[in-house]
Amino acid sequence: MKVSIIIVTYNGERWIEKCLRSINTDNYDVIVIDNNSTDNTIKLIKQFNPTIKIFAEKKNLGFGQGNNKGISYALKNGADYIFLLNQDAYLFEDTIKLLLEAHRKNLNYGILSPLHLNAKKTRLDENFSNYLSTRFNKNFYSDFILNNKKCEIYDVPFVNAAGWLLPRETLIKVGGFDPIFFHYGEDNNYCQRLTYHKFKIGIVPDAKMIHDRENRTYKVPEKYSAKSYEIFERKLKVKFADPNLNNYTDLKSKVRFYKKAMVKSALKLDFSEVIHSKKMISITKKVLVEIDYSLENNKKVY
Repeated sequence: MKVSIIIVTYNGERWIEKCLRSINTDNYDVIVIDNNSTDNTIKLIKQFNPTIKIFAEKKNLGFGQGNNKGISYALKNGADYIFLLNQDAYLFEDTIKLLLEAHRKNLNYGILSPLHLNAKKTRLDENFSNYLSTRFNKNFYSDFILNNKKCEIYDVPFVNAAGWLLPRETLIKVGGFDPIFFHYGEDNNYCQRLTYHKFKIGIVPDAKMIHDRENRTYKVPEKYSAKSYEIFERKLKVKFADPNLNNYTDLKSKVRFYKKAMVKSALKLDFSEVIHSKKMISITKKVLVEIDYSLENNKKVY
């Protein structure tokens, strides 16, 4: 049973050695796709283990396309399972072993993920804990608090791709990450597509990993900033590229909405809002074209 671990790196010198030390390289192949890091990431990887396969990219491919390159290489080299691991995440000794055991008994799962702990191992990673809320799984927290018998796998509609076990069958049927996403949103879309193709997504509570991101801060982008438009575009893609929904025509209505908003702003001589509406129209039209192709392509069985 061949398992390949894929790590996409970008300026990851802060975490990469700890990440690699958490992997038993005698049991698993490690493939690194470096997205044109400008720090010592590649140097540290080579020093740690010169046999690790590194794709040193000349430009930043983004998270999804970086992983796609590693996935393609791993499948061509006979991988039965692929484990996607963030550069800022660390495995426990038995993480992958427990996930493999769970999948062999539950072949209808397309993604299995361990529990994601914070860096100090004192609690669940904050964002990860939301995926197991009663809104998405009614039993998880009750089972732990009430000392009920734990399920081997807890079903969820989504878990972020910091630590995913992907069977070969999943990748052959669903494909890789959608190239319309650069960074963030690609794992949401992949879970949507996986559900469309009748696979399940699960958390294995006995398996654990660490996601070392607790001290990062998030700033709400200013209105009219490039970052705000990037987020708007990504949200459109996540919402409307979902093959389980029939909401593509709703996206077309957004163009009409922003055209009306532009006219109203012009009548009020609010030219900042006129420019803003034009930008929103441009982004929405661009997304319409991308999603039209995406939906057609992602409903296929490979």
